[in-house]
Amino acid sequence: MRVLVTGGAGYIGTHTLIELIAAGHEPLVVDSFANSVPEALVRTGELVQRTIPFAECDVRERAALRAICADFNPEAVIHFAGLKAVGESEERPRDYYDVNVSGTLNLLAALEGTACKRIVFSSSATVYGVPQYLPYDEAHPCAPASVYAKTKHMAENILTDWQCANPQTAVTVLRYFNPVGAHGSARIGEDPQGIPNNLMPFIAQVAVGRRDRLMVFGDDYDTPDGTGVRDYIHVSDLARAHVAALGAAQTGTEVFNIGTGTGYSVLDMIGAFEKAAGCSIPYRITGRRAGDIAAMQADASRAADLLGWRAELGLAQMCASTWHWQRANPQGYNGE
Repeated sequence: MRVLVTGGAGYIGTHTLIELIAAGHEPLVVDSFANSVPEALVRTGELVQRTIPFAECDVRERAALRAICADFNPEAVIHFAGLKAVGESEERPRDYYDVNVSGTLNLLAALEGTACKRIVFSSSATVYGVPQYLPYDEAHPCAPASVYAKTKHMAENILTDWQCANPQTAVTVLRYFNPVGAHGSARIGEDPQGIPNNLMPFIAQVAVGRRDRLMVFGDDYDTPDGTGVRDYIHVSDLARAHVAALGAAQTGTEVFNIGTGTGYSVLDMIGAFEKAAGCSIPYRITGRRAGDIAAMQADASRAADLLGWRAELGLAQMCASTWHWQRANPQGYNGE
């Protein structure tokens, strides 16, 4: 299948490209490189022993995106492109609505007249908001607690309405929990631009000496050790979920949680990474971060039942692969 992959040069996108090509799909990446670098696609191409075709384009550039879609004529789209930091979204709400919502609308406009009948959307478990119960299942009410989460939920609604108006199409919404880890080759991994907004890359940069210490945002949550609890999933498991979603989609809109079903606190993650890296991780407790909640954990049984997908890699593999990536690339892709 010809698959347009927006944001395909990013962390999750590059790992998904490997799985797509292994499954026989023909991808074309669209990326502005605002939060990624072309080197990531070069290395991904080396791993799959082929050049990864890409077009440099922002999803907000409607005319350029329409021309790309008309030329490539995708049969399916995996829509990763977007801004993704909870804390940052509270400081830059206009940018988040512009990229995550307007970008999705532009993509749908660009797909008019193409062969595209399937869209797999990169969403987030943050759309559920403060849990009424845990683990979250897909029937849990959505009450987004951050600007980021609101933009993801709005994009989900836009895609659902698009599918209803085009009954021959399929939309699969994947609500991610917390992707971590790296490819086993240590050639591709998470390389945030500037100060990391997510826990694992920050821990890794402390371990490799790029940063002095980790800031832990809050230790007074209603959790076993007071720090936030999250369901972490290896990025390679997450990548496989996208291929499963492409294979299963026929018509209609389906929503799936993609997680492991196990929650770990910030302090749990620090301890596990210290064991993997063989070093201590200095940290300092500070105040809570706007938009964060105490805990989230997935019920991913629906994905197992309907997609035949299950997470296979555990916490030790998440931490070890992250450390191997960071140790081999202390400055990320910029060290190349």
